[in-house]
Amino acid sequence: MSELLTISDLSICFDDGSLVVDRLSLSIASGQTLALVGESGSGKSVSALSILRLLDERHARYPAGSILYRGEDLLHAPEKRLRQIRGRHISMIFQEPMTSLNPLHTVEKQISEVLSLHKGLRGAQARARCIELLELVGIHDPETRLTSYPHQLSGGQKQRVMIAMALANEPELLIADEPTTALDVTVQKQVLELLQTLQKKLGMAVLLITHDLSIVQRYADHVVVMKKGKLVEQGPAESLLAAPSEAYTRTLLEAEPPPRPMPAVSDGRTLLEADRLNVDFPTRKSLFGKVLESFTAVEHVSFELKAGETLGIVGESGSGKTTLGHALLKLTASTGAFRFEGADLSPLSQKAFRPWRRRIQIVFQDPFGSLSPRMSIAEIIGEGLGVHEPENACDHEQRVIQALNDVGLDPNARHRYPHEFSGGQRQRIAIARALVLQPDLIILDEPTSALDRTVQKQVIELLQQLQARYGLSYIFISHDLAVVRALSHKLLVLRQGQMIEYGDADTVFSNPRQPYTRELLNAAFFYQSTTN
Repeated sequence: MSELLTISDLSICFDDGSLVVDRLSLSIASGQTLALVGESGSGKSVSALSILRLLDERHARYPAGSILYRGEDLLHAPEKRLRQIRGRHISMIFQEPMTSLNPLHTVEKQISEVLSLHKGLRGAQARARCIELLELVGIHDPETRLTSYPHQLSGGQKQRVMIAMALANEPELLIADEPTTALDVTVQKQVLELLQTLQKKLGMAVLLITHDLSIVQRYADHVVVMKKGKLVEQGPAESLLAAPSEAYTRTLLEAEPPPRPMPAVSDGRTLLEADRLNVDFPTRKSLFGKVLESFTAVEHVSFELKAGETLGIVGESGSGKTTLGHALLKLTASTGAFRFEGADLSPLSQKAFRPWRRRIQIVFQDPFGSLSPRMSIAEIIGEGLGVHEPENACDHEQRVIQALNDVGLDPNARHRYPHEFSGGQRQRIAIARALVLQPDLIILDEPTSALDRTVQKQVIELLQQLQARYGLSYIFISHDLAVVRALSHKLLVLRQGQMIEYGDADTVFSNPRQPYTRELLNAAFFYQSTTN
């Protein structure tokens, strides 16, 4: 195989003087898949963006090295030449499709723009090619989807549109930056298999950037491991992952969630019961506000959770997982009943429910978005104490310090602000905010979805320790079944708002009754089964 792209001794500096990539060297051959792996902050995405010179060069510099595409140094290529290469010879799938797609333009306009720029296709020709590309990436009813805007598409559909745009001109090299982050397991498997199929069909090389080594095991030919901007080791995927020479690579490989939870510390007392819980959202109202049409997001869901246990709730995007969690906190209106220690909370008004909030807390999916950037960590964690225990103000600071100690953070950092912490640290802060009120139940909504595997493992171990120490109950909402398996004693499977399967987690994982559950499990553990 001939070398398509060669990076030699590449160094990248930001304007604050920090060296974010330090003498990186790697090469990609035609038709090869090279995986660039490492934790957040290791320099993976920065290195990839540098290939097409997409970093803001007012703040980024290249003090050393070269990036050769078919012998041409892209670091010294004029902007006009780079525009010819971008999207035509080298394309990129960005990490977050929602922010990468223009919210004001239709799918057709965004794909047509790429075709017009590089191939001069317009009008009926461009439209026909757009339909062909959407069919290629597995979008159903492509003619209809051409007129859709990004907000009208699911996460998997948006990612497929990004792939269609990247492949529109049949590039020689595709850079895929975390192409499956936050996607459901079934959609993740579909996207990766799609890329593999298209790679073989088009004969292109793929630079796959990921922190998930189970994906690397299945799809990559060659692996480059990075840590804090430096290359740690590289080699053929099969041999490197089977016998890594560096301790850091072994740490990444060992960061998979444990195969089962710790035993529940339960006294057998029923903490929470849901009985035929329903959530309906109105989609059409009359002039006087009467609901004429509605959409059922959660339908007839029932379960029981005992003190000290964890209930895992799984399902694809749109299955009603988060809506169910919000209904249990009365953040979303519902019908049916739910009881907490025998008390029926479903008919309570928001005001009457307020005292119960100290006993039922939530950790939201996006820790950065749920932490006020204008409040210090001490203020964020102590806010609930001010609401529920204003009479004990003199005790609040000590409670905040204890909560930070519980989640493994330095209490001396409590006067800093959220942006000064990493993703894993912010998640610990969100857990401390929930923990400070000493609740009986914490609802965890996708708390590890955007974290590296090593940080995920730390958060799982933290949650297990807190559960054992305080006898907490959790409702753990996630599409990552490996993480759910590591924490859950019971499992509830949702599909389009309906309860498909419910029971003991070990039983459901080892012997699922329903075809949908088997499909989820096959997608989630596909990589391990194909590499063991």
